[in-house]
Amino acid sequence: MASTFIKVGVPIIILGAAIFAAVSLGALRKPPAKVDEQRLALLVNAKALQAEDLTYRIASQGNVTPKLETTLISEVNGRIVAVSEQFVAGGFFKKGDLLIQVEQSDYLTGVKAAEAALAGARAQLEEEKARGRVAEAEWRSFTEGNAPALGLRRPQLASALANVQSAEAEVERARRDLARTEIRAPYDGMVRSRNANLGQFISRGSQLGMINGTELAEIRLPLTDTDFGFLPQGLSRELAIPVRLTTVVGGMPQEWQATIVRTEGVLDERSRVIYAVAELIDPYQRERADGTPLQFGRFVQAEITGAAASQMIRIARHLLRPGNQLLVVDDQNNLQFRTVTVARADANYAYISTGFAAKDRLVVSPVTNPLAGTLVRVAGDAEPEPQDDTAVAAKTPDAETEAN
Repeated sequence: MASTFIKVGVPIIILGAAIFAAVSLGALRKPPAKVDEQRLALLVNAKALQAEDLTYRIASQGNVTPKLETTLISEVNGRIVAVSEQFVAGGFFKKGDLLIQVEQSDYLTGVKAAEAALAGARAQLEEEKARGRVAEAEWRSFTEGNAPALGLRRPQLASALANVQSAEAEVERARRDLARTEIRAPYDGMVRSRNANLGQFISRGSQLGMINGTELAEIRLPLTDTDFGFLPQGLSRELAIPVRLTTVVGGMPQEWQATIVRTEGVLDERSRVIYAVAELIDPYQRERADGTPLQFGRFVQAEITGAAASQMIRIARHLLRPGNQLLVVDDQNNLQFRTVTVARADANYAYISTGFAAKDRLVVSPVTNPLAGTLVRVAGDAEPEPQDDTAVAAKTPDAETEAN
């Protein structure tokens, strides 16, 4: 019986004592103090909206091409007896330089023959003039009155005069053919390609090569109809709209200053763009060696100086929300949505004219699901000063009694 009590009663007594001790300790523990949770307002980055006078920049791109491009074609027949050292692909030449010389023997003979025929025609003309004077003298010695034209040999005189004029024309033609045996450069330029070689026989109409003028380069710049509206009106050479051309040459960025001189005046039916044409003077730096040459065929980026605008606000394009809205912080540090008027927008910037308040600050940091009226803190603003606990305690009744 005693052993049974020990086996059953003792564990029960121990368990009961443990429960009693746990309940007693729990009753002695004080509940945790209640502290009001203070949530700080959302911290954002914002900047003031500053209106300014600015000039629009219009981006475009295009290939550099020569303004003058000529295919040299022979105007005579003959064998090439000389070719200039500069008449090679990539060779430079000046206006008037001899590029190709065709054999002149036959054309020199032609000039001599034409000059001889002219001399004979002039001699015949003088003879007819003399015969006319003799005929007029004989008529007056026998008969009074006006002599007939045939009697004075006037038709023969007119025929002789026509022969002289025809012979003079033949001399001019022979001399032109002789001059055409020398193919000279019509302008300063470079050789694009060559199709003629020394000793080759060429005929009238043969292609000798292609040359490009190096005095001016052209760049066709496509513009959308919207961008075209922001160009200064009245395009002309005198207006001189500046264009900054940039590209990478030899791994280094380079730039050149060009000028818009005209537009092609037709909206492209396929791409729906208008082409403005920019001119660059001396692209190969032949007249001045103070820059990097811009070769024909290079692809360049262009920044066109557009029309001027006053009191505009320029912001990063990604800050403009759908519906032309801006997220701003008002003068009460609350988030607000402003529907603004966008005068122009490009790949990088949006230009705002109206729709914002004077003290608005543009939110430039990302805000997830913003709500209008949300109180925020702006980074860089002074934080509100915390309340002093002693000042609060001074307002209690005991403190007032002690003060009295």
